Amino acid sequence: MGISRQAHYKRVACEHRRKEQHATVVTMVRDERRTQPRIGTRKLHQMLHEPLQRQGIKIGRDAMFDVLRDASMLVRPLRAYHKTTNSRHFYRRHPNLLKDGPAKVVPTGCEQVWVADVTYLRTREQMVYVSLITDAYSRKIMGWHVHDGLSSEEVSQAFKMALRQRRTRHPLVHHSDRGIQGEFNSS
Repeated sequence: MGISRQAHYKRVACEHRRKEQHATVVTMVRDERRTQPRIGTRKLHQMLHEPLQRQGIKIGRDAMFDVLRDASMLVRPLRAYHKTTNSRHFYRRHPNLLKDGPAKVVPTGCEQVWVADVTYLRTREQMVYVSLITDAYSRKIMGWHVHDGLSSEEVSQAFKMALRQRRTRHPLVHHSDRGIQGEFNSS
């Protein structure tokens, strides 16, 4: 086979020692996860570095990921996502004037193209939404409104604020995603 008997037994002993060390790591992680079930591998590696060294176990961060992956103990990250737009509707959709093509509108100065968006913020009490109107050329926030629902009246308050701050009478393109804002079921 091309290897000596000594090399074979040395490798078997090394694998046995590695399995024992990995079992110790899994046990220590399991103990830590009893009190902190969502703690991640990076933080665990940092916390358990000294206790593992005292037991003569040297393990790097990537190796700890491999050990926990093999033991099915990786914590899946929670998806920080909250749906604010329903793009599957049957209302009229205006053409996207900012998309590449012959009719593409490219702003050359301020107050030519405004871009609208709605995002959310989690507060201690509740989830609130922030409607923003941003000038596409200067990136200045022209209007904003914080509200606790997604009704069109609430969302339009940011646009009304932006119109009050407008300084020119040049034609204006108002661009938003092609969805609708409103209370809906996410399915």
